Amino acid sequence: MESGNKVCLITGASSGIGYAIAKALNRSGYQLILSARREEKLNELRSEFADILPGDLNSAAYQDYLEDHIYKKYGKCDYLFNCAGTLEVGSIEDTNIDKMTAMIRLNIESTFRLTFKMLKRFKNQGFGHVINISSVLGTKVRSNAGAYAATKFAMEALSEALRMELTGTNIQISCIEPGLVMTELHDNWQVHPKHSMNIHEPLNVSDIVNAVLYIMKQPSHVRIPKLMILPKDHNI
Repeated sequence: MESGNKVCLITGASSGIGYAIAKALNRSGYQLILSARREEKLNELRSEFADILPGDLNSAAYQDYLEDHIYKKYGKCDYLFNCAGTLEVGSIEDTNIDKMTAMIRLNIESTFRLTFKMLKRFKNQGFGHVINISSVLGTKVRSNAGAYAATKFAMEALSEALRMELTGTNIQISCIEPGLVMTELHDNWQVHPKHSMNIHEPLNVSDIVNAVLYIMKQPSHVRIPKLMILPKDHNI
């Protein structure tokens, strides 16, 4: 996999899968633009190859700032990694509606806005690759996770429609659909899903990074629209 002078925009780069992808690509010499709200976590990734641009992805002005920075400084963007997202689950009685709607705004509205913004640029430059971090819950649902699953179903639907629209071009759309991954998304849960779902060995972020690198190293005529990755005990 040749990094060359490839430019990558990574959202949600301060934690979890986004952080792990940024760390791996940083070591490989890709030029990174790293987006997240927590500047102190982003600063852990600071290097000559990483531009740290903290901000709120829900802000249209911040998204304009990201776009302007990339194209004024580098004149192109090769990859958009949509890793930003949050997870809210619960029964009808337990669901915090404000947190649920905030999740919907980030996982769908903000992600869609940035994706279309960057795809307009990709079409003008004639190339680009959007890699969406979706979920197995973008293909199936389970009790108490309907709203979260709906946000991932939306990402899957958009990805499939864009893939069809961009067939025959040099612009690619890929969706990675992990099962349970050990990240801080579950840190505040009373019962970790690895226990409630009897998953003895969940995925690690390195498993997802390996999948990303596999997609990125494919020859130009190959497309990988979807890649589902599950722990061996994940029965869904």
